[in-house]
Amino acid sequence: MSEDAAPRTPIALTIAGSDPSGGAGIQADLKTFTVLGVYGASVITALTAQSTRGVDGILAVPASFVTLQIATLAGDLKFSAVKTGMLNDGATVHAVAEAVKRFALGPLIVDPVLVATSGDTLLEESAIDALRRELVPQADLLTPNLAEAARLLERPVAQDEAGMEAQARALLGLGCKAVVVKGGHGTGAEALDILLEQGKQPVRMALARIATPNTHGTGCTFSAAVAAHLARGEPLAAAVEAAKRFVHAGLQAGAAQAIGKGSGPVDHLHALRRQDKQR
Repeated sequence: MSEDAAPRTPIALTIAGSDPSGGAGIQADLKTFTVLGVYGASVITALTAQSTRGVDGILAVPASFVTLQIATLAGDLKFSAVKTGMLNDGATVHAVAEAVKRFALGPLIVDPVLVATSGDTLLEESAIDALRRELVPQADLLTPNLAEAARLLERPVAQDEAGMEAQARALLGLGCKAVVVKGGHGTGAEALDILLEQGKQPVRMALARIATPNTHGTGCTFSAAVAAHLARGEPLAAAVEAAKRFVHAGLQAGAAQAIGKGSGPVDHLHALRRQDKQR
């Protein structure tokens, strides 16, 4: 069979930091891609000494080598979706933004990773403006949680649905095509997300909130799941809704797991276990 006649395998690329504990970052993204039936490729922006209890150290990958990783992959693989995660510093944000333009990478999901679940900083303060100016305007979807949305806008954290919608509209003003403000870190019986696309009405997505200490990697997993569903050819709203359900099921399945001594990870493999039981 010729290369042109071969079935096309959807490929998703993650550009993010490494989490050696396996719950977030590159490791979570690749697990999510795989479980959702998408071939995963990765560009590492930083190494972390990290566990479920926190981040003990960060070793940044030189921005020039981040560019080289992307260029090397772009010359060989055809991506059906791309997501960014931890970018660490301004030089890396600039390098990634330039590479996205140079290689026409997309659809692009920008997860503005500012702080880890443990509270440790994952993007230098001086790099936030570069993220706003250079990368967010290229995003097909921006995926901030409540605290990230507030920090990007330099506003207080939204306290209710109306506030979330207002911040979603303000974030669209930064130039991205769509934004989903995630309410998983909020309070109340529902975990509410607000999806807003340019020129469309807001979409309310809510599921029952799950009481669990094991929330490590939820943001990475969500954005990776969106990328996987987009890579499979699904429309944006359907991809976001499917990603929310995926994370919700991972939180449910991971609630009883005892991985590590801190905030354990979501269960990325819950879908595989469900498939095994159905056989």
